Amino acid sequence: PRAGPVESKNEAAMSELVPEPRQKPVVPMKPVGINTSLLGYIGIDTIIEQMRKKTMKTGFDFNIMVVGQSGLGKSTLVNTLFKSQVSRKSSGWNREEKIPKTVEIKAIGHVIEEGGVKMKLTVIDTPGFGDQINNENCWEPIEKYINEQYEKFLKEEVNIARKKRIPDTRVHCCLYFISPTGHSLRPLDLEFMKHLSKVVNIIPVIAKADTMTLEEKTEFKQRVRKELEVNGIEFYPQKEFDEDLEDKTENDKIRQESMPFAVVGSDKEYQVNGKRVLGRKTPWGIIEVENLNHCEFALLRDFVIRTHLQDLKEVTHNIHYETYRAKRLNDNGGLPPMTVETEENHESNL
Repeated sequence: PRAGPVESKNEAAMSELVPEPRQKPVVPMKPVGINTSLLGYIGIDTIIEQMRKKTMKTGFDFNIMVVGQSGLGKSTLVNTLFKSQVSRKSSGWNREEKIPKTVEIKAIGHVIEEGGVKMKLTVIDTPGFGDQINNENCWEPIEKYINEQYEKFLKEEVNIARKKRIPDTRVHCCLYFISPTGHSLRPLDLEFMKHLSKVVNIIPVIAKADTMTLEEKTEFKQRVRKELEVNGIEFYPQKEFDEDLEDKTENDKIRQESMPFAVVGSDKEYQVNGKRVLGRKTPWGIIEVENLNHCEFALLRDFVIRTHLQDLKEVTHNIHYETYRAKRLNDNGGLPPMTVETEENHESNL
């Protein structure tokens, strides 16, 4: 007779251990298309205009780095690209200036305004790169500079009282100038791009392309593409970051046909058929910089400014900076890096 209550207790305990059946997660309903003709005009289409106005008030930051040996026309090309005197050499450069013994980093900021849109442009030059007898590890100061800008941004981001708009000094684009030898890429070119393609968007350009015939130029471009592929070097736009089929189709065409852009830069104007054109005067005629039959400068400008400028900034923020940030926090045990303010507070508490 005593067994009854013990059994019932065990049964009660067992029933408590049995998990309750899980509730099925609520599946969100698919958005239903509403026939706006019944409701009349709402005004959703003004969102783009609102965004445009807000962006125009704040303006844009764009930081472009130029890397290559002396004498490849880096300063001239950047001036031609933005149709302004924006390079280091046009900012009081001394012609008697000696070649730096090591790679230096010189950043010059400008504000360019066009059609009410303001852009804070920073041109980062790297005098001394590739100009020494021994160029071993000469990319290290450049890599250090790029990472320092990520660190600066990260420290601003993790501040408790952070700025509403963090100043962006991160390098969005690196134009790498290849010498128009017509042969193979130098080991220096391959080493630089191999190391830096992981931390910045590299756009390879063949400098002073007017020194090659059309056949030589086509052959050299194909050779450069092949060498980059064999060495596993990913230049911008990287295949893995194509967001959709439309992007992939457009970028595949650029990767397979245009890159590396064979360019000629000039900030001098000449009269051709009654029109003022930017060009280079030779004994046999004028090379028009913006004429696609003469060089691919117009393709490069359209690519960097008119079609991919915003994407260059997004890839820098979402891929390169995010990779740096994840590694930095991981190395720091998941904690944000200490800023100057927090270090001072830490010391005062001790």
